[in-house]
Amino acid sequence: MAASAHVRLERNGAIATLTLDRPEQLNPLDWQTVRDLLGLVAELEREAALAAVILTGRGKAFSAGGDLESYLELYRNPARFRGFLADFARLNAAIEASAKIYLAAVNGFCVAGGLELMLACDLALAAEEARIGDGHLNFAQLPGAGGSQRLPRAIGVLRAKELILTGELLDGRAAAAIGLVNRAVPGERLMAEALAVAGRLAERSRVALGGAKYLVNAGLRTDLAAGLEIERGFVHNYATAEPDATEGLVAFKQKRKPRFGL
Repeated sequence: MAASAHVRLERNGAIATLTLDRPEQLNPLDWQTVRDLLGLVAELEREAALAAVILTGRGKAFSAGGDLESYLELYRNPARFRGFLADFARLNAAIEASAKIYLAAVNGFCVAGGLELMLACDLALAAEEARIGDGHLNFAQLPGAGGSQRLPRAIGVLRAKELILTGELLDGRAAAAIGLVNRAVPGERLMAEALAVAGRLAERSRVALGGAKYLVNAGLRTDLAAGLEIERGFVHNYATAEPDATEGLVAFKQKRKPRFGL
């Protein structure tokens, strides 16, 4: 896709970084930014050698959420507002369905739409000084990009209702303590830690990474019995047909580093 004025893309071997790049506005997720992200996610999905994508923001925010002024215009045009909501839903679904592992590096404010974007990612690291929460009700808004559904699945119903209803923002350590992010690190080390995690992922089989992600996400969409059936079928097909599965065992037996395909 053409270069985006709202999102910066950088590649470093098997790792890509998408940076929301309007720091003066705290990296709002307006419709154009959402469409730019959709295009970039689709572009990265076609890159077989890519293992992980880091998603972060420049400045004081990961993303403080939607552009409230543009929402006023969208509210006056229901068809356009429905289109915006549909594109935001497609973006989060594309991240979840991707064979790549998406890692949110939450550097500052992560509120409302920013939280909803983070929740679509597979892993999340937060700066200790980050401020993370739903925040919609602070302005009489409602989560419309998956927050009311993904948040309780991530941290439980009671915690999710508390964050949604009170609009409370948590720092990185508090977010890690309730399982909203994987862990909190000092802000100056955030990107180094994110790159280190992504680097470890890049050493693994791309097919196995995507398969593990698929199994967890697919299981969450159904009951335990159906999830176990999905797991058995998928793992049987993977183990009997995917060369990386055999290569991993042979490498272990020969006491060498695996040589996975792409």
